[in-house]
Amino acid sequence: MHIVLIEPQIPPNTGNIARLCAATGSELHLVRPLGFSTDDKHLKRAGLDYWHLLTIHYHNSFAEVLEKYPQGKYHFLSTKAPHSYTEVKYGPDDLLVFGREDAGIPEDILKKHIDDCVRIPMIEKARSLNLSNSVAIVVYEALRQGNFAELKKTSNYLE
Repeated sequence: MHIVLIEPQIPPNTGNIARLCAATGSELHLVRPLGFSTDDKHLKRAGLDYWHLLTIHYHNSFAEVLEKYPQGKYHFLSTKAPHSYTEVKYGPDDLLVFGREDAGIPEDILKKHIDDCVRIPMIEKARSLNLSNSVAIVVYEALRQGNFAELKKTSNYLE
């Protein structure tokens, strides 16, 4: 699974997402410009001691992501999407794309990929969920659909 963050702005959100990626074996893609330095203490603190487990990629634009993964199956998360994230069948190499905390995914990207846009349902008056919470919700739905196969390979279960 690939988690793509387009221009994230809040270090603790990105740190939490990095920790989630490390714990689930997902790869993190950060699309510049970032609203913080990757040396930020809040970013590092949120990721705790999981940084060595993380595969992280940096891209200068979202077009660069598309160019690197031209055959990828993309899912764009937006409050403006017509379908729920639960209506999608996810695969282990899919790319989940999330936008800035304050603006979401740019409108031009959404319009080009409208058939691949999904949302997390919420009450009408709610503007949005926290970015790291949103990523966790969708990543675990994708993993659930795959019966947590990737996690079962590496977990230490009591027997």
